[in-house]
Amino acid sequence: MKKRSRRSLDQDDPLCCCEYIDRHGGRSHMAACCCDCEDLDEACDRWMTKKPQSPDSLSRVIATINDRLRVPWISGARQFDISVIPPLILLPVFLHIAALHYLLGILVLTAMPILVLWYYYFTHRKKGRTLFFLSLALFSLFYMFYLFITEVVPRGDVNHLQMAAVAAGVALTVISLIITKRGPGYVTPCPNDTHSTVTYHKPPPDVDAAYLNGAQHQVVIANHEQTGETGSAQQGVQRRNWCAVCRVVRPPRAGHCRICGVCILRLDHHCVWINSCVGQANHRSFLLTLVFFLLTSLYGISLVLRSVCPDQNVMTALFYCPDVYSQFSSALCFTCAWYSSIVTGGLLHLLFLQLINVSFNVTEREARLALREKTARSLLWGLIIDTGVYSRGFCTNWIEFMTMSKDSETSNHKPSDLV
Repeated sequence: MKKRSRRSLDQDDPLCCCEYIDRHGGRSHMAACCCDCEDLDEACDRWMTKKPQSPDSLSRVIATINDRLRVPWISGARQFDISVIPPLILLPVFLHIAALHYLLGILVLTAMPILVLWYYYFTHRKKGRTLFFLSLALFSLFYMFYLFITEVVPRGDVNHLQMAAVAAGVALTVISLIITKRGPGYVTPCPNDTHSTVTYHKPPPDVDAAYLNGAQHQVVIANHEQTGETGSAQQGVQRRNWCAVCRVVRPPRAGHCRICGVCILRLDHHCVWINSCVGQANHRSFLLTLVFFLLTSLYGISLVLRSVCPDQNVMTALFYCPDVYSQFSSALCFTCAWYSSIVTGGLLHLLFLQLINVSFNVTEREARLALREKTARSLLWGLIIDTGVYSRGFCTNWIEFMTMSKDSETSNHKPSDLV
């Protein structure tokens, strides 16, 4: 009898809440998560027989495990990324250890940024997507707010208006982040260049079936026929802006993100902290998220330091706060203030660079390419990168940034499948 996980998909046969399309394109069920574990069996057999593991055996085992970690959903079981879990466990543990003694605090608060940076370069080198940084960012925000309510507010040093201001800052940060996550603006084929659309009810072999999860697959066939001198000139421009991966002609300032696997309008950079690209459609909301977070963080840090170090000035309390480690509650609040200050410092640097780039009308991607090709001016030790291509003056650049259209129409097909 043929297995249910390998039977072909029918367009009129939707997925139930516990079914999903695995990474091989077959139909599977959450109850069969321990079945057909060829990759794991092969790795165990090699380990038992003391044979060397194949170079990609570990990655295939991890991919199989990640593919089968699912949660029931209405239109089919959704994949659960295991990288979400470590921040939920490690952050409270590290902060509580750092609150035990000031030497432990120095050690932990020094090691945490190093570990995060190491993991960032590790994942960035492999061009892989992970929810670790988004999970760390959101959990840090909510965990700091939770400790503020449970540890700082009961001391009686925070009034209702200050509490409402912090809560409003957290809410505005989350709302602006949700708006940012709606999409950076994807490059789609021009309707005039579309020749036809082909619909597949079974995913082709070169398409990740987990992306579709049982949905129909559409491929857009582009029409490249041009005649005359104008057609030859357009073909020359198209060849320069042609994306071989997405198979689409990119407009000016658009770029291909190797992590997301799509072309983005006015691509600035891929931000791991939001697990998305920053492009034409969400660049303004991204800056707004940074502003709301930084204002909330700075105000919250000042309230915490006034509470745990009432005899010290706010500007110096972070560096000198006598007897703060005499009580664990005070030490934990002081440690969280230091952790928030480290995060705030990093995001202040990011916001500063973003504001400079907008003032010179240059994206982060364009700045890196210009430095690589040695076609840009570098000022103030590399803080200012002026390519001189799109800059029209400070005021004009900001007006263009604030009034640029989103042009991020939702598409039913994956941009990497455009032909």
